[in-house]
Amino acid sequence: MRKFITFTAVFTFLLFGTASMYAQKSALSDKIKKILYFNPEVEPDIEEIKEPTNHAFFSAVSDHVSGYNKNKMLRTEVEVAFDSIDKATIVDYCLNNDADFAIVPKVRYFKVGIGKYVFSNQVVVSMKLFDAAGNFITESDYDTYRKNMRLLGSAENSIKIGTNGAIKAILKKLRKIKPSSEAGF
Repeated sequence: MRKFITFTAVFTFLLFGTASMYAQKSALSDKIKKILYFNPEVEPDIEEIKEPTNHAFFSAVSDHVSGYNKNKMLRTEVEVAFDSIDKATIVDYCLNNDADFAIVPKVRYFKVGIGKYVFSNQVVVSMKLFDAAGNFITESDYDTYRKNMRLLGSAENSIKIGTNGAIKAILKKLRKIKPSSEAGF
């Protein structure tokens, strides 16, 4: 009888201890992370292709983010230069929008042919990830021609594929940088 009481007491203690650890872990992991996306810098700088590029880019981002319940996408209508990013700008936008992270994207179309406005449907989507303090965390790029060897298809579809590939590459790099419990944004 004494062994039964001891076994029951130990089992009950372990059960309550495990339950409290689970409650603490779920409370920490349930925090919704807000990610601020700027309008992508489009290269070449032609006004006619910016709006369709923005629409395709944010369509792909919203499709990707909607699959994760812990994330919230915030969008700004501001285009930030990809190569010369001002830390103060990132901090101001993150502070004003209550964002945890900021992503600065760039979409570069391939130029094909002799003409000035002849483009391929292939793109390179590049992204830089910053925290709310404006510190650079990581960057990635996705070349739709080299990765998928796609020759046919629309430019809109290429932008969506490139955006998904760049986001997945950033997540992969984050898993290497941070422990697995903090990795996904």
